[in-house]
Amino acid sequence: MFMKFHLLAIVSLAGALSASSLAGTSDTQADVLANEKLKPGKNHQTSSRYIAHFLSEGHYLKTPIKNNDELSGKILDKYIERYDPNRIYFYQQDIRSFERYRLMMDNVIESGNLQSVYDIHSVYKQRQLERFDFAIKLLDKPFDFKKDEEFIYDREELDWPSSEAEMNLLWKRRVKADALALMLAEKNWDEIKEILSKRYNMAKRRMEQMKSEDVFSAYMNAYALTIEPHASYLSPRDAENFDIEMKLSLEGIGAILQADDVYTKITKLVTGAPAEKSKQLKEGDRIVGVGQADGEIKDVISWRLDDVVSLIRGEAGSEVRLQVLPKDEVIAGETKLVTLVREKVKLEELSAKSKVIEIEQDGKPLKMGVISIPKFYVDWDAKFANRSDYKSTSRDVRKFIKQLEAENIDGLIIDLRNNGGGALDEAVELTGLFIDYGPVVQQRDQRGRITAFSDSDRGVAYKGELAVLVNGNSASASEIFAGAIQDYGRGIIVGEQTFGKGTVQSLVDLNRFRGASEGSLGKVKWTTSKFYRVSGETTQHRGVVPDISFPSAFSREEYGESAYDNALVWDTISAASFNKTGKLTPFVAQLKSRHQQRAKQSLEFGFLAEDIEEFLKKKERKSVSLNLEKRKKEIEENKLSQLERVNSRLKKKGMKPVESLKDFDDSVFEKDDFRLEETGNILADFITLKHRKKLAELK
Repeated sequence: MFMKFHLLAIVSLAGALSASSLAGTSDTQADVLANEKLKPGKNHQTSSRYIAHFLSEGHYLKTPIKNNDELSGKILDKYIERYDPNRIYFYQQDIRSFERYRLMMDNVIESGNLQSVYDIHSVYKQRQLERFDFAIKLLDKPFDFKKDEEFIYDREELDWPSSEAEMNLLWKRRVKADALALMLAEKNWDEIKEILSKRYNMAKRRMEQMKSEDVFSAYMNAYALTIEPHASYLSPRDAENFDIEMKLSLEGIGAILQADDVYTKITKLVTGAPAEKSKQLKEGDRIVGVGQADGEIKDVISWRLDDVVSLIRGEAGSEVRLQVLPKDEVIAGETKLVTLVREKVKLEELSAKSKVIEIEQDGKPLKMGVISIPKFYVDWDAKFANRSDYKSTSRDVRKFIKQLEAENIDGLIIDLRNNGGGALDEAVELTGLFIDYGPVVQQRDQRGRITAFSDSDRGVAYKGELAVLVNGNSASASEIFAGAIQDYGRGIIVGEQTFGKGTVQSLVDLNRFRGASEGSLGKVKWTTSKFYRVSGETTQHRGVVPDISFPSAFSREEYGESAYDNALVWDTISAASFNKTGKLTPFVAQLKSRHQQRAKQSLEFGFLAEDIEEFLKKKERKSVSLNLEKRKKEIEENKLSQLERVNSRLKKKGMKPVESLKDFDDSVFEKDDFRLEETGNILADFITLKHRKKLAELK
C-alpha cells in the first residue's frame, strides 16, 4: 500500500514533463539530441500495451480504453495541459490542429502506435525554442520600467494566444517581469542580461536534451491522471528513484519537490528531516538557486527537476544552500537564503513522542498528556523475526500511555497533524488501544469484495477522555484512526478537515513481462481499493470532518484529495457491526460554544484570522505591476505592514519590538502551539461537562 505524502526523499515523481535525469549528457550527445526528431522507442509499444492493461483491467474503476472516445478526448486535453499548463507556448491554431487526434488517443495506447504523441511533442518543442530565442533577443536593450504595464502570471483560465503579435506581447512582459525581479534584487542591467541569458539558454538546452522516454512518460502519465490522480507510469529512472524513496535510504534535506514550467516547488516537508526542522521552509516555497557550502549559488529557474535534485542531494553532514522564493510572494518577490545540513532520515526522528501540558479549568489545573505521531511505522523485519523489542507506533504509544498515567494525567491528546499515513496495520493496532474490540476500517476492492480490518484483542490501554488533533495534511492511515475514534464515539476530533486519501495503490514492475530482446521497462502504479469507515462512509475525497473545527485558509476545492482532477468520489457501503462506546453528541454544541468564545478573545486565533485574510487577498491576484517604482513601493509597504503586525504580536505577548524584519525570528511565535493548547481546553471542557452531567444524574 502506497500512501500519499509517504515519500521521504528529495525527488518527486511528478515533474512537469518528466523526472528522468539528463545530468552528465555530453556536449556531443546534446548536439545529436538537438538535431534528432524524437520518435517512439523500441520498448514503448510493448510498455503502452501493458500500461493500458493494468489501468483499464486492474484499476478500481475498470475504465475501458478500447474505442472510448470520451476518454480519448480527456487524454488529449491532459497531455496538452502537461506541456503547457499556463498557456504560454501553444497558439490557438496549434490547439485546433491537435483536434484531429481527439478520437484516436485511446487507440494509440492500446496499439502502441504512438507517432501522433511525438508529433504533438515536436510542435511543443518548436514553440518553446521559438519563445526562448525571442526572450534572449529581448535582452539586447534594457526595458523601460517606468511604463504602467501588468504581467498576467496566472493564465490557466485564459485562452492560448491567437497570433504571433499576441504571443510576443505576452513574452515581452514575462521577460520584463524576470528582469524586474533581478533589478529589485539590486542587479544592474549587464548582470540581468547575463543571468537571464543563461537561464533561457539553459531552458533551451533542457528541451533539446529531451529523450524519447521523456515524451513517452509524459503521455502515459497524462493517460494515468485521466483515470485517477494516484495512478502513474514510472519510467525506469523514476522507478529507481521510487525504490530509493520507499527504502528511506536517501541522504538529503527531506523535502519532496515538484517541477512546473518555471520553478521547483516544495510540495512536502518530511517530519524530523533538515528542511522541516529548520522552520525556514514551507510547502509551496519555490527553490530558485542552489549552492554547496560556500560555493556559488546557481540559478535553477527553468531547470529540469532531476538536475535540481542532483544539486540538493549529497552526503550526510554536508551543507547545501537554497535560495528560496517564499510561497507568499506571488511572483518575483524577495528571496531568502536557507542553509541546511544534509542528514539521513532516521526512524527515531519519525517516532512518536510524548509530553504533558497543563490546562486551567474553573481555576483548577488539569494535566493533559500529549502523544505526537508523525507517521505510522513498524520495523517489519524485526516483527517477522519475532523479536520481542521490535519498534512500532502502537507499541511506543502503549509505553507512553503507561508513563503518562503514572503522572496522573486527566486526559490524553493524540496529535496527528501532518501525519501522512504509513502502515495500515499500525492504524488498526493504535485504534485497539482505545476500544475494547471490533472493526476499525473496511476495504472494498475492484471486484466489490469487502474486507474488514479489526481489533481482536479485548481490553484497552487507556480508558480516560481522549481528543485527536488533525489538520489538512493528516492523511490515509491517520484518517482511518481518526475516523474510527469518531465513529465509536471514543474521543473528540479537533482541528481541520483531513486530506481525504482513502485509496490503496499497487505497483507492478513491467520488466516481469518483457521479452529477452527488450530493454528495461518501467513500473505502473494503480489504485486497487478504497477504505471505508465502520460507519460505511469512505475517507476518500472528504476525509474526516472534526467535531470542533479550526479555521483554515485552504478550501476543499483547492487543497486535499478533492482538489485533484478525477479523484475517486465519496460514497458509502453498509456499516460494519460495532458497539459505539461513547456519547459525545450531547456535549458537542456546548464544546463549540466554549471554543468560539475563547477564540474570539485569543490573540493567536486573531492572528490566524488576519493571516488567512492576507493569504486570501494575495491568492486573488493574477497579475503584477511591471513599473519599478510601483513595485518598490508595494514591497516597502508590504514590509512595513509585516513589521507592524510582527511588533503588534510581540507587544501583545509582552516582548520587545524589533526595528527590522531581519532582526525577527518567527520561531518565537511557533513555540506557543495555540492549536494544541486549545485542543487541551476543549478536552478539559469535555471532562468538566461530563463530570457535571454525572453529578446531576446522581442527584
